[in-house]
Amino acid sequence: MSRIDHVLIAPGAPGGDRLLCYGAASAGAALALHQALRADLPWRAVVVVTIIALDLYGGAVVNATAAAKRTYHAPGRTARHHLIFVGIHVQPFLMAWFVPAFTWDAALTIYLIAWGGAAALQFAPPGVRRPAAFAIAVLGLTLVTVPQAVAWFTPVLLIKLLLSYLQPAEAASAHRTACGAPP
Repeated sequence: MSRIDHVLIAPGAPGGDRLLCYGAASAGAALALHQALRADLPWRAVVVVTIIALDLYGGAVVNATAAAKRTYHAPGRTARHHLIFVGIHVQPFLMAWFVPAFTWDAALTIYLIAWGGAAALQFAPPGVRRPAAFAIAVLGLTLVTVPQAVAWFTPVLLIKLLLSYLQPAEAASAHRTACGAPP
């Protein structure tokens, strides 16, 4: 495993996970590039949209891997770490800056859904964090409208942060136990 895999994915990620992560990142970037070009976005917007797509599509898959779960949810990782990680995802503001018709109001709304949702999840009982994350994500999607060329942006960002990154590996097991089902 290369040093870049340690940084972009996580230490100990097996080959299949690495292939999925890089494949999703590449496919997402290619799809976003295609849509941006079809929408005749300015070249700077095309570049920014493609790079953001590479990060978000790849990151959504990376954050779901066991290796990333071990890294991001290791002992000593706190709510503060998670909120900082979500907070540094300022891509909504980059979209507003570069993509015509992507409003600053939309950027702020998307950012607040992601960060506010992450904060709410930190206070939710562990057994309901997973369904709460889904509730925040699906409801959050109805609160904002973005240009069609980047319609993928909000769902992929919320999947990456709320449904993938913030969910520890044992989330499904904890939910089953909290709901009275056998683990």
